[in-house]
Amino acid sequence: MTTESGRVARPTLSGSLAEAVIQMIGDEGLVAGERIGPQRDLAARFGVAVPTMREALRRLEGLGILSFRHGSGIYVGENYLRSVLPNAVAPPADRDRLVALVQARAVIEPAIVRQAAAIREPAAVTRLAELLAEARECLESGSDRLWRVNVDLHRALADAAGNTILSEVLDVILLLHAEDQRRILTLHGDPESDYEEHAELVRLVTEGRPDAAAELMHAHLTEVVGAIEDAAPTIP
Repeated sequence: MTTESGRVARPTLSGSLAEAVIQMIGDEGLVAGERIGPQRDLAARFGVAVPTMREALRRLEGLGILSFRHGSGIYVGENYLRSVLPNAVAPPADRDRLVALVQARAVIEPAIVRQAAAIREPAAVTRLAELLAEARECLESGSDRLWRVNVDLHRALADAAGNTILSEVLDVILLLHAEDQRRILTLHGDPESDYEEHAELVRLVTEGRPDAAAELMHAHLTEVVGAIEDAAPTIP
């Protein structure tokens, strides 16, 4: 909720600030690909600190509503006009919801990588290699963007499968639950191991090994479920 001056009420700051940015985009008639103001200007506009503004903007980036371009700025993302996305600014998931989320992914993602490895579409393989390199850079620099790059890699695997319906289904799971995906990466607790498994998945897809890719994806997500269950005492 915002006041007449545009300032955001403190009790629900994170969600309200994200909603206020969405409203601002609509009020200004911006469309996908158009640039919004820099973080500092937006922080002043909404009367919050720059780190607080950055957190809300990153949250919207996770939903695909905004897109950060290094050295260029912040732009309206491709998912801005998806009508379901404004309802996705939800409280953090509890343990059962996090487990259910990964289990849902474990049902469809092995089939996705199996298909991707069978096709080995050149442009898709190139995209996977680019995302893997970006993940390596994030890992080495300690960038907080690692979680989003990992999400994009899973989305790119779905695109590589060549089935638009499967791709859209996974896209909904990953983007509508972007904040939950971020928490899952934290709970997993081993970004290096996570990276190595992603690298192996990309290698198996690139080499055209469908069965091995599907088995690894299932094992990868099963391991994530185990990490969430192990962390159960720390999850509300």
